[in-house]
Amino acid sequence: LDSEHHKLVIADVKLIADLPKYMLYWRGRFLEQPVTDFCSVIKTNSTGPVEKQEDYFLLCDVLPEDRILRERLQQKRLEEVLEQQQAERDDSSFHHVCMFCSDEFTGNRSSLLNHMAREHSFSIGLPDNIVYCKQFLETLQNKLDNLQCLYCEKTFRDKTTLKDHMRKKAHRRINASNHEYDRFYVINYLELGKTWEEVQSEDDRELVDDEDDDWSDWQAHPVSAVCLFCDHQSETMDQIYTHMKEAHGFDLHKLRTELNLRFYQQVKLVNFIRRQIHQSRCYGCQEKFESREDTVRHIVADGHVMKLPDVSTWNQPQ
Repeated sequence: LDSEHHKLVIADVKLIADLPKYMLYWRGRFLEQPVTDFCSVIKTNSTGPVEKQEDYFLLCDVLPEDRILRERLQQKRLEEVLEQQQAERDDSSFHHVCMFCSDEFTGNRSSLLNHMAREHSFSIGLPDNIVYCKQFLETLQNKLDNLQCLYCEKTFRDKTTLKDHMRKKAHRRINASNHEYDRFYVINYLELGKTWEEVQSEDDRELVDDEDDDWSDWQAHPVSAVCLFCDHQSETMDQIYTHMKEAHGFDLHKLRTELNLRFYQQVKLVNFIRRQIHQSRCYGCQEKFESREDTVRHIVADGHVMKLPDVSTWNQPQ
């Protein structure tokens, strides 16, 4: 972002969570002190004649005050997004018609998302990863109404041709490179200045998106959460939390509070427990068993459900 009149350049302006508040803050500071107290001076055409050189002022997060401001604005936005996400998770008044058929869905939004994944092989992700869901669905519906493929984004002459194209080309998915969708995924709000691709790559996951791949035999499965101790599945995490607590005595919320776990620590703990049980090993005492069923019986019978090893054992990057 630059201004020819004031010669001010703001670095990485697209990464600022709330640009109006950012501008308002610096407007006040520039009234208090000279711009040069905060900005680096950049000379244009520095090798040319002096009379043609101009000074531009760069405002960026190298300045600690600017960095703190950006972080505060990002934190405020994250809090607002998480509040919105929780409201949507608890919303029982959701109502929407499927984009691919005439079925109507009311209640929790997960019922529609699961239906589209199960019946139409179209998944936009886990319900708990999505925010501003209604606007997301409206955005996708508008593209379909304008006869545009959601994946390759080509426009077709009529709805029948569009549907045939999306089915035959396995284009019943969204274009992950289209940043118009970024605002609908919570992961894009988690870390200042990082996109979802960067966050995922840091977690040693790769996004594979090859248009030439053969997706003809791919089938989407209903979006669900699976119990750590049995094969029970639920459509929401709240339901699976309740199941694990009532059926197995495992209270993840309690562990999270007692251990003051951050988000990625919770992920590591859950993955550790799931892997230990898959390997027929008690995560509490490390005793090995013949089968997963024997392991779960031991964990419950010996009271090891809420018994965790030292944090260093499970708080590992793998």
